[in-house]
Amino acid sequence: MIDDRKQVTVLSKLFSYANIYLKTSTLYCIVLIFNKNLTNTKIYVRIIFLFIFTKNIVIMKFTPAKLNLFTFLKLPSAFWSGIRVKSISSTACEVTVKHRWFNQNPFKSMYFAVQAMAAEFTTGVLVMYHIQKRKQNISMLVAQNKAVFTKKATGRITFTCAQGLEIEKIIDKAIATKEGQTIWLTSIGVNEKGEQVSEMQFEWTIKVRSSF
Repeated sequence: MIDDRKQVTVLSKLFSYANIYLKTSTLYCIVLIFNKNLTNTKIYVRIIFLFIFTKNIVIMKFTPAKLNLFTFLKLPSAFWSGIRVKSISSTACEVTVKHRWFNQNPFKSMYFAVQAMAAEFTTGVLVMYHIQKRKQNISMLVAQNKAVFTKKATGRITFTCAQGLEIEKIIDKAIATKEGQTIWLTSIGVNEKGEQVSEMQFEWTIKVRSSF
C-alpha cells in the first residue's frame, strides 16, 4: 500500500512519461507501458497512462509504424487479421494483408470482410491525414460502400487509394461552406503478380462540427 505522497510522485512520473510519448518512437512507448517501474502502482494509474497514450496517437505525425500501432489499439480485429499500413503520403495510402488461416474463408482464399477492412482503411487514413492538417473539428463517417471481386485473394494483397488531392479539396470545401460534403473513394486490391482481385468504393461524409 503506497501513501499519498508516493501516489502523487507516481502520477507526476506518469504524466511525464505521457509527454515523452510525443517525442519518442512507437517502440519506446510500448516499453514504457510495460515498464516494471509501473507494475507496483495501482491498476487505475496504468489505465490513465494507457488512455493518454492512445488518445495522443491521432495527433502524431502519420507514419506506417504509428498507424499500425493505432490499428492494434483501436481496430484490433483489423490488426489480428494481418492488416498493415505500408505507406502513407498526402496523395496515397497503401495497406497490405496476407492470406492465412486466421483471415481465410471456406474456399481457400481471403474472407471478403478482411479485404473490406483493408480497403476501407486506405481511404479512411487519407481522410484522417488531411483532417489533421487542417487542425479543425471535423467529423468523418462512411455512409455506404460497394464492392466488386474479380479473383480469389491469396498470398499478399495490397490495397491502394490514390485520391488524396480530391480529399483535400472536399475538406477545404466543407470548411469554406460549413456544410456537410460527401466523396466516393476507391481502393484497388492487387495480388503479388499485380493482378486485381477486388475493387472497393466507400462514400465518406465530411462535416465541420459546430464549436457551440
